[in-house]
Amino acid sequence: MKTVIIVGGGAAGMLAGIAAARNGGTVHIFEKNEKLGKKVFITGKGRCNVTNACDTGDLFRNVVTNSKFLYSSFYGFNNFDMMALLEEAGCPLKTERGNRVFPVSDKSSDVIKALSGMLGRLGAEVHLHSEVKELLLEDGRCRGILLKKGGTETKVYGDAVIVACGGLSYPTTGSTGDGYRFAGAAGHTVTELSPALVPFVVKEPVVKELQGLSLKNIEAVVMRGKKVIYREFGEMLFTHYGVSGPVLLSASSYAVKELKKGPLSLVIDLKPALSEEQLDARLLREFEGTLNKQFKNALVHLFPSKLVPVMVERSGISPEKKVNEITREERKQIIQATKSFTVTITGLRDYNEAIITQGGVSVKEVNPSTMESKLVSGLYFAGEVLDLDAVTGGFNLQIAWSTAWTAGSEAAGPDPE
Repeated sequence: MKTVIIVGGGAAGMLAGIAAARNGGTVHIFEKNEKLGKKVFITGKGRCNVTNACDTGDLFRNVVTNSKFLYSSFYGFNNFDMMALLEEAGCPLKTERGNRVFPVSDKSSDVIKALSGMLGRLGAEVHLHSEVKELLLEDGRCRGILLKKGGTETKVYGDAVIVACGGLSYPTTGSTGDGYRFAGAAGHTVTELSPALVPFVVKEPVVKELQGLSLKNIEAVVMRGKKVIYREFGEMLFTHYGVSGPVLLSASSYAVKELKKGPLSLVIDLKPALSEEQLDARLLREFEGTLNKQFKNALVHLFPSKLVPVMVERSGISPEKKVNEITREERKQIIQATKSFTVTITGLRDYNEAIITQGGVSVKEVNPSTMESKLVSGLYFAGEVLDLDAVTGGFNLQIAWSTAWTAGSEAAGPDPE
């Protein structure tokens, strides 16, 4: 029976523990926090979007970085396997818009409770307040960990060590990049790190005027010049520093590297369901009932009240102008402002607001069928510490679940002949 040491008791750590214990391993999870799943607790605004109930092809399509690496782990333990495991563990699930899967209770704590309960039933030992300082590396093999608990340091030996201690996002949950340090010490390449699934910072002061305004069913296009970097429909939110919301959080993962070269344009179509001709017809209908009103009072049925003065200004038409004096050319200006509401993206918010970290342990140095290091035997990686990331919608947690299941199963299994 193999002793499997798991560094980190988050999503990947808990699932790796379950997989290893089910495969006959003696499991020890070391977590520096006072409880398991601290980051899982805050995901999905505390509801925990555990996975996405899409088909397997869509899982790959929603991965931003290194999707091919996930072939073995996604097919070995997929989204439906995870849903079945949670249901079996006593956490009933429901599927919402966009195939997002949540606990029926809308409580992330129920996901943690289900997984920790399963760990307990399988005999896995969880050690809280236990900080791993370094890996014990000898002759190209990982032999165990150096543990700091209270004021004392202890060496703990095992047959396999799984590094599952997350990235740099939400550092208050304990994600302080330890896994990258361990990987570097073992000779691994860590690719450039950046906050991802994170709000954008925008140059124009207009966002401050619109702060708190949430818009549904818009189309967002992120561009450099004429090159489209990302295009998607969805919801967005204006903030005091820029823009956020599901569609833009996902956009940020595609824009990370591009932003290093300089600012980008964000072009928002506020009425993507209407063609320019249809929008013109709609404007004419709106104007018919307000012919003697001033232009600034004529758009109240077309846009949320907070947006109206901004749209009036962006159209370039005098707010006091009578509606019956507005020309066809001026209507075109309104249409242009509506279909191409453009702002300049200058940067990203930091790791305190990032859902995930982009970058990590280079997947070229990890065996995709086992998650074992190609450089150091007995050393495995799972979850966010790897250079893998996806858009919003439960896909990043599925990466954690699938890679952890692979790592746990393989670490506890028999050594290859």
